Amino acid sequence: MARLIPTSTGGRFARLLVGLWLYGATMGFLVEAGLGLDPWDVFHEGVTQIVPLSFGQVVILTGAVVMLAWIPLRQRPGIGTLLNVLLIGVAADVTLAWLPTPDRLGVQISFLTIGIVGNALAGALYIGADFGTGPRDGLWSGIVRRTGLSIRVVRTSLEVTVLAVGFALGGTVGVGTVLYAVLIGPLVQAFLVLLDGSGSASAARGDDEAGVGVDQQLDGDEALVGQPLLADRVDLTVDDRRPVR
Repeated sequence: MARLIPTSTGGRFARLLVGLWLYGATMGFLVEAGLGLDPWDVFHEGVTQIVPLSFGQVVILTGAVVMLAWIPLRQRPGIGTLLNVLLIGVAADVTLAWLPTPDRLGVQISFLTIGIVGNALAGALYIGADFGTGPRDGLWSGIVRRTGLSIRVVRTSLEVTVLAVGFALGGTVGVGTVLYAVLIGPLVQAFLVLLDGSGSASAARGDDEAGVGVDQQLDGDEALVGQPLLADRVDLTVDDRRPVR
């Protein structure tokens, strides 16, 4: 299948910007749906209950703090990493500022659908841009490199921890959390096929995954299946095609 998006540097950068903004905007739909968020966004929403910051501001602040943990892990950020920290949170707040809070279940379900499908499209756009991993995924991939532990153990441990903390603080966990986990991987893969004529991120770009070489050496048993983090979804393994932040 022919690629729908150019692979030039300019085309990739445009793809990066569109993907990041769309990801943040569709996060706003998931928040307003009120039916459950992915683990990192449950954490972000929970933090807003105890500090005088907006959802997007918490997303930005969390991304910046997580990046500090990259220093001992010797992770190297790319331009996509930095833009990830800034744009996703801004896009989420801009969307939340005008998006009404639905008072009917049908509208909530519509918002949830837009959020999940939009997140998947955004993830596929961002993955193919190849400008660096997101702060949160850079954290777990760095830990994997430094410790030799499996991705399954490290990523699941991090996500369960932030989910539990976020829920304890008042973040929303519900059917949307489960649906996101089940649907996001297949949807991202489908969009990768549509946009790049390939089901894998590396093939879509015509080269190896940048910055997460450890992922490329894992077989299907090592790759996580289901819900990402999220909020950091910028690099995927061939077997773990979820958006990365």
